[in-house]
Amino acid sequence: MFRFCGSPGWRMLVLLDQNVPIGVCRILASHEVRTAYQMGWADLSNGELMDAAEAAGVAVLVTCDQNIVFQQSLAHRRIAVVVLATNRWTVIRAQPLKVESAVTAATAGSFSVVRYSGRITRSVPG
Repeated sequence: MFRFCGSPGWRMLVLLDQNVPIGVCRILASHEVRTAYQMGWADLSNGELMDAAEAAGVAVLVTCDQNIVFQQSLAHRRIAVVVLATNRWTVIRAQPLKVESAVTAATAGSFSVVRYSGRITRSVPG
């Protein structure tokens, strides 16, 4: 069941882009996770994917496409985007809390970039 952020027992609907290792599903087990492929959105462009995800109630899009930050504006969007700085599963698996923390902290209309050299950087386009 999906509830509003902050209510007891809430779970976010999270979408994994095509370029995200499937193992990230296990890292985000506390959320409802779907892949773009499962949703039938594997061939959509970034903008179309974000439109479809928002219409389906997705709260967070997780992607490894570092260019999305420059290609898409989240100014009037209800979706948050978490960008993983690598798609190498061995690197992501070694630091799972970085992904979980970024997704849990994501807010509508924000980009977060998970860097594996030490920190999560957040910026909100203005």
